[in-house]
Amino acid sequence: MYRLLIIEDDGGIAEQVAGAAEKWGLEPHVIRDFRGVIRELSEVDPQIVLLDISLPFYDGYFWCREIRKVSKVPIIFISSAADNMNIIMAMNMGADDFIAKPFDLTVLLAKIQALLRRTYDFAPSNRIFEHRGAVLNTGDRSLSFDGAQIPLTQNEYRIILCLFENRGRVVSREKLMQELWNTDSYVDENTLTVNVNRLRKKLDGAGLEGFILTKFGEGYYLDD
Repeated sequence: MYRLLIIEDDGGIAEQVAGAAEKWGLEPHVIRDFRGVIRELSEVDPQIVLLDISLPFYDGYFWCREIRKVSKVPIIFISSAADNMNIIMAMNMGADDFIAKPFDLTVLLAKIQALLRRTYDFAPSNRIFEHRGAVLNTGDRSLSFDGAQIPLTQNEYRIILCLFENRGRVVSREKLMQELWNTDSYVDENTLTVNVNRLRKKLDGAGLEGFILTKFGEGYYLDD
């Protein structure tokens, strides 16, 4: 089931869209925290986003730019400000479509379904993780924080991905070694230690001090 993230501060419109989306077999999620859009994007991991221009705190253009820093998820703007300038700005920001309010729910859902088919019928699915402001995108294997990319080696990416996937739990050294080398052959544990320490140094340098913690005798985990 495709997940739809609705970023719309008009509760009536948001609920109408959510209700119609459910009938069309989608799983809608309505944003409640308009300061934490990227966090909710990470938690919901949607396949498509509906985004209004006029929002509390930051406008839709701002959030479109922020989303595009970490994700290629399809974005459809829905707005009553449907003059040519706003439509052009939305598309230049990275939007995939623009639908003017008021709109017919059937037409909106048909456009959503069409965009989903074009995007995902022949494309692999991406996942986005967020923790403490750091965003990991499995689509392009990128890690970003505070608007900057943190370069990762293949082993560093596998380590941080495993920790994100198991957030809230300690990941044993044995599990990490299996994820990294996918072999039952003997691998010196010091090799894992070297990789983790290099990754920690990069995170510290990017402003993410203490991001990966050690539970002695057990393994590693992401900080709270």
